[in-house]
Amino acid sequence: TQVSRGGRGSLAINGLSNVAAYGGWRKHVKGLQGGEWVRLKAFYKAESVAAENWQIIARLDWQNAAGKRAGEPAYVPWTQRQGDWNELQSETQAPPGTASVYVELYLANAPQGTVWWDDISLERIPPPAARKVNVATVNLRPRNSSGREESVSQFIATIAKTVPANADVILLPEGISIVGTTKSILDVAESIPGPTTQALSTVAKARKAYIVAGIYEKEGHVMYNTAVLIDRHGDIAGKYRKVYLPREEVEKGLTPGTHYPVFQTDFGKVGLMICYDVFFAEPARALANQGADMILMPIWGGDETLAKARAIENGVFLITSGYDQTALRPSPRST
Repeated sequence: TQVSRGGRGSLAINGLSNVAAYGGWRKHVKGLQGGEWVRLKAFYKAESVAAENWQIIARLDWQNAAGKRAGEPAYVPWTQRQGDWNELQSETQAPPGTASVYVELYLANAPQGTVWWDDISLERIPPPAARKVNVATVNLRPRNSSGREESVSQFIATIAKTVPANADVILLPEGISIVGTTKSILDVAESIPGPTTQALSTVAKARKAYIVAGIYEKEGHVMYNTAVLIDRHGDIAGKYRKVYLPREEVEKGLTPGTHYPVFQTDFGKVGLMICYDVFFAEPARALANQGADMILMPIWGGDETLAKARAIENGVFLITSGYDQTALRPSPRST
């Protein structure tokens, strides 16, 4: 039976019952120059492939005029379901010295697997417009606070004193409604919207900036460790409930979240994480797989190396605000 999106046939790769098999289709495209931008687009359909995210590979292998590799190959990281097929698409800049590129569509270590490729294209595109985003991350630990309102007020006062007027995003730490107080999570937990989001919304609207902050949320009888995203108009654009809770938070009555939402802003897609999430690969990967350009992470404290690793692994910016570590702004090329 012919497998095709448009009736013209497709390129197939089969594992041939060989677990060591790695290979596929390769097309040499000449006439490129370093610095040019290209868009690779392809569709695939798979059968009996256990882990499509790493066993099905689409990449651009850049070559210089001497036929040697010019920079690292560019892998297409994300897919989008289109009916029975999956669409791969990536916009990439050719490295300096590029003269040509191999378009490579592979199947790896899938002995019983088959993948069909169709509607494959590589085209030059204009360079994308620059997206400059100013992110202010606040490092403050309130002390001897009488309660939630006073701690939140100290953060708002610090924003007024220290955050530049041109900040597009203001990032606050985890648990801003409890830090510096003697209160319990049950004492400070609140609804969303609620008193803390209302106070932060006023600041966001006045400054025409996004604000992200970690607070303790109460919905019915259930409490969550939540990061809230407020937009430039002071509206709640979204929230994320911490999935990976340390033992102490579970013992204090918190319930873990169940998913990793991504939010569209006027400068790109944003994902949220909270503190202990960074100890695990899954949260950042899930956000990047949904197209997040930037991850904003309220944190109490932790190993700074982990934030750098998550940024590098997923090719995203991961920005933190906390108490027991300096503010971090790891980029996809952090060292």
